[in-house]
Amino acid sequence: MAMRDALLPEFDHEMAVTRKVLERVPDEKFAWAPHEKSMTLGRLAGHIADIPSWVKETLTRDSIDLSGDYTPNVPATRAQVLETFDRMVAEARPLIDATTDAQFMSMWTLKSKDQEMFSAPKAAVLRSFVFSHLVHHRGQMTVYLRLTGVPVPSIYGPSADEAN
Repeated sequence: MAMRDALLPEFDHEMAVTRKVLERVPDEKFAWAPHEKSMTLGRLAGHIADIPSWVKETLTRDSIDLSGDYTPNVPATRAQVLETFDRMVAEARPLIDATTDAQFMSMWTLKSKDQEMFSAPKAAVLRSFVFSHLVHHRGQMTVYLRLTGVPVPSIYGPSADEAN
């Protein structure tokens, strides 16, 4: 089995579930944060919406340097979050589908000011730095939703708010 045949169903599932969570983000709570050191709900939603773009950064490059100019996506509305997320997912999926096993096994490096932070095969970067990172922040978002009184959708099984 080609690696893409294992990665694509996982990508599709995690993106569909993530979209369900992002659909719940209330516009009127974008400035809310659970703690002064936490991202606001709107900033977190924007970060989650951007993570699928990292598929392109992983599969079309051999490294990135975090010390470059980066402006975080801080959307003003749920509609902007969903538009960004849908666009990033639509760009990412064909890239995974077109990647060969040899390309998935080529090394990718994350740097900061030209200092190597980590290197791993691109397939491992997709699973950890992209997919797991997205799942981590999606879980964080479900806590934000719960704390603001928004029903949490089912993710891997029923939530306290939904049977499915």
